[in-house]
Amino acid sequence: MSTASPYNKDFPVSWDQLHRDARALAWRLAEKGPWEGIIAITRGGLVPAAIVARELEVRLVDTVCVASYDEKSQGQLEVLKAATGAGTGENMLIVDDLVDTGRTAKLVREMLPNAHFATVYAKPAGRPMVDTFITEVSQDTWIFFPWDLELQFAKPIVSTEGGD
Repeated sequence: MSTASPYNKDFPVSWDQLHRDARALAWRLAEKGPWEGIIAITRGGLVPAAIVARELEVRLVDTVCVASYDEKSQGQLEVLKAATGAGTGENMLIVDDLVDTGRTAKLVREMLPNAHFATVYAKPAGRPMVDTFITEVSQDTWIFFPWDLELQFAKPIVSTEGGD
């Protein structure tokens, strides 16, 4: 049984680009603060949260760990770890790398309803769950983050050669 992928575009993100975009997120968030702490959504939110924490001089960083054990069929989300001592999220900043469908964001928002939700990249389906983001990409785009990539040959988008 074969399932068609809902993604037909690729958006590779380099370490440099992610760093620039996370700093741009911090610039937008600086005027909305001050923030008492940052809650990173693991695993993708760890790197952007570290950059934002550095840029905003925030020392209190916690995590919310959410897993989906059946990602191919959009399985149930499971909270592996909640943020400790964050209450309802007042004056707290939630940081993630991407909001896609919005399922994880919705779950975390229910846990921390008063927190400010920020993400580097946003897709249309999840965008309503986010307060601040930097770049919107189409729903049918798969974002390749630098921690998921290795250097190798990339085929041209349009190839004039007949074979592989």
